[in-house]
Amino acid sequence: MAKETKTNAMRMLERQKVPYQAFTYECDDFIDGIHCADMIQAPHEQSFKTLVMEGKSGGYYVFVVPIEAEVDRKSAARAVGEKAVDMIHVKDITKITGYVRGGCSPIGMKKPYPVVFDQSAGEFQEIYISGGRIGLTLKAPLEGLLKVTGGKLAPITMQGE
Repeated sequence: MAKETKTNAMRMLERQKVPYQAFTYECDDFIDGIHCADMIQAPHEQSFKTLVMEGKSGGYYVFVVPIEAEVDRKSAARAVGEKAVDMIHVKDITKITGYVRGGCSPIGMKKPYPVVFDQSAGEFQEIYISGGRIGLTLKAPLEGLLKVTGGKLAPITMQGE
């Protein structure tokens, strides 16, 4: 079997000595996080998607939310000290993050952006996130992900879903 090519996310976790498990699955095009989780049999509530938003100030922010949840833009803006945040355009994902849609990891982007994990991640010792390319999911300890990203926990999803 060919040696797996490591993504920036994997290299950064290794550099910081954060253990992780990599799960690969066959996928040529973008599929949503629910299908990705189903393909590797990961629990939905433990599986998170990465969203990149732009604040009114022009700064970029990374929000990591459960795959079945929607980000609450007001709460997300509050969490990063912005008046408002909006999703970046799909065509700008690679330019801003260095990753492609469906393979965007909160770790190892082109530049270090502020990262906020939804507070629900705090219910788990380990969570599943994108590994940095389509067809790759990583399972890693939340504490390690917070350390590597410099991230924090905050309530950033719509409540009462």
